Amino acid sequence: MIPLKSKEELRMLRLAGKVLSKIMRELERVIRPGITTLEIDQLAESLIKREGVLPAFKGYKGFPATVCTSVNEEIVHGIPANRMLKEGDILSLDIGINYFGYFSDVAVTLPVGRIDSAKRRLIAVTKKSLAIGIEQARINRRLFDISHTIQAYVEKNGFSVVRQFVGHGIGRQLHEEPEVPNFGNAGEGLILKAGMVLAIEPMVNMGTWEAEILENGWTAVTKDGLPSAHFEHTVAVTERGPEILTA
Repeated sequence: MIPLKSKEELRMLRLAGKVLSKIMRELERVIRPGITTLEIDQLAESLIKREGVLPAFKGYKGFPATVCTSVNEEIVHGIPANRMLKEGDILSLDIGINYFGYFSDVAVTLPVGRIDSAKRRLIAVTKKSLAIGIEQARINRRLFDISHTIQAYVEKNGFSVVRQFVGHGIGRQLHEEPEVPNFGNAGEGLILKAGMVLAIEPMVNMGTWEAEILENGWTAVTKDGLPSAHFEHTVAVTERGPEILTA
């Protein structure tokens, strides 16, 4: 059963999204060659603590960090470490918070210094695929209208969408029903209703869509070693259309 949020729950989720987007903006400012992913994680934890809320990821099913830091061919669930970012890398940051019992989730992919044109295009296409996918999050549309729109745009631009990892419902839990794939047939899936809140998150690879999991049991990487990008927003389906809570 898909939980539909009440007005009060949506109010709290808006507040959660506002706090999380503020934290993400501050993290974005420090991304540069020479910083380590562990330093980014430590800053994320301090920012969350400053806001008086809790990290959503740390300890979740054993995940050891506050933020996922996925570099270049790492798709998602990168674990912060003493890895120093270098000029030309791309970094996907994925972070969530527990705001007094209400969860919010957001992700971006950022250039580290100057990057090549292929990586710039990968980031741009992934970001745009999220935007046009969100536009489908409307009452009486089908869930896979979101999925198909993302997939079609990504593949038209010569990239591929990851199949092993998908978006999700979110609210009083970090992961709720339904799953939100980034691939599928338009006109299929459940009917979207006001009060649904979805974490929509395309993960787009430069080459093959196939992924592998590293020995740490968490980090997913592209099978061909080519770069990957990831963007995510927490989005409410409302009578007025999609509302991005983490804008």
